[in-house]
Amino acid sequence: MSQHRPSILLLLAAALAVCLTDSTVPAAAEVPAIAARQRNEKKVFTDAEIVEGFLKTAFGAEYHLAGRVDRIRKYDRPVRVFADGNRADRKVQLAKVIADIRAKVQHLDIAMTDDNDAANVVVKLVRDRELNRTIATFYGQERAKEIRTSLDPQCLSGFRKNENYEIEHSDVILTVDNGDFVFLDCAYEELLQSLGPINDTATVPWTMFNDSVSMGFFDIYDQYLLNLLYDPRIKPGMNVQEVKAALPEVLTDVRAWVAKVNHLE
Repeated sequence: MSQHRPSILLLLAAALAVCLTDSTVPAAAEVPAIAARQRNEKKVFTDAEIVEGFLKTAFGAEYHLAGRVDRIRKYDRPVRVFADGNRADRKVQLAKVIADIRAKVQHLDIAMTDDNDAANVVVKLVRDRELNRTIATFYGQERAKEIRTSLDPQCLSGFRKNENYEIEHSDVILTVDNGDFVFLDCAYEELLQSLGPINDTATVPWTMFNDSVSMGFFDIYDQYLLNLLYDPRIKPGMNVQEVKAALPEVLTDVRAWVAKVNHLE
């Protein structure tokens, strides 16, 4: 794993913002490296390509601590995101990322909140030199060492779920001082993975959930994956066979939605 790629942490068995606007803070499309990727983005996929990526990311876990990973995990309630940190510019960008996700995932109710107690996703904004110490604060020294050794992360996310595989809380750690591209690339990947598709895969070349792929924006392919996951017919706790049975009907509706919001028709 390159040190420039974000990574994820899955906490399966744990019993364990500010909505701002500021035109001086670049949105994803205003960052040249991201704009170039958007111009060259692949937008046409077969059903088999979409289903393969969904099954590989929605099941399993890149870094697995405990618990079963052979079931669908997702939020079954509104998602509220709190930004914990002092960088107002990064909070602006984070709010834009959340608004973009909200606009492009049909059945996901996600928004920023300025109330930490009301949040079920907490994003910790830290300087790069504080990352390892922050990870240790969250997970303890021994586990933090394992994470650094196995993942060498530049950012991190994890969630805890209940016995019904409903995600109850997610934590995301983002570094704020590695440039706009890294921040946005990390923010999209970690926030989206904290919603359920926690497994990275090296065999699907179109997804940001591939350690060799850097996007910096919410690409078409991953919109398919998140819309499949948050369709009401894909329920927390479903196994692979149950999901495969539901996918043909769900995918038809998801294709129509993704085409509509991205003007692909």
